[in-house]
Amino acid sequence: MRDAYVLNLGLVPYGEAWELQRTVGAAVSREALPDMVLLLEHPPVVTLGRRTEPGELHIPPDAEVEIVETDRGGKSTYHGPGQLVCYPIFDLTRHGQDVKKYCRDLEEALIRTLAPFGLEATRIEGLTGIWLERPPRKIASIGIHIFKWISTHGYALNVDLDPAPFTDWITACGIEDAQFTTIARELGRPVAVGEVQPHALAALGEVFDLDFDELPAEAFDMLRLAPADERPTQRAAVSK
Repeated sequence: MRDAYVLNLGLVPYGEAWELQRTVGAAVSREALPDMVLLLEHPPVVTLGRRTEPGELHIPPDAEVEIVETDRGGKSTYHGPGQLVCYPIFDLTRHGQDVKKYCRDLEEALIRTLAPFGLEATRIEGLTGIWLERPPRKIASIGIHIFKWISTHGYALNVDLDPAPFTDWITACGIEDAQFTTIARELGRPVAVGEVQPHALAALGEVFDLDFDELPAEAFDMLRLAPADERPTQRAAVSK
């Protein structure tokens, strides 16, 4: 089992979190930091993957939402408060150097995260992300970027938010007529993102054989002040 860090950030604007990912990725790449996971929420934002098509967006003019083009794989998706966003910044040379395996491992981590809540999540052949079945309801999305075997971006798990933007504002993940759900909707009670975070971290530790500690405050301050000395360009991008 390898040591790793976790950083619980709370509500963070998308651009700020993206810049932090690149800074952390540069540090992981030069072995100044071990593997790290960022856990956070975003204010309302629609992110566009590299395969997003113009017809996917039907956002009302008065909608209070940011729109950001990203370097991750896949199509459009929505982030908002009440959704657990997980950005693993991993050196995949330690985890098999296999992009498909990495995606499968993220899926497995999500399935294990939901199990303690009594939710039996699954993959569905031909569809992206993680689902609950009968009828199929999407509860989590995956979109990653890999450069020199350093991963950025990750997954978004719907904990307790209105899923309407997934269908009203965009054709989420390019899937027509998909249904979306949340942990809270499935359980019939409010669920805080903080209630889910320990299960998410435990699942990542099990699947990737990592032992997580909180990132020391002084190390976080150094990260915030340091410019990312490497700017990733697109090499491998996958969306689930």
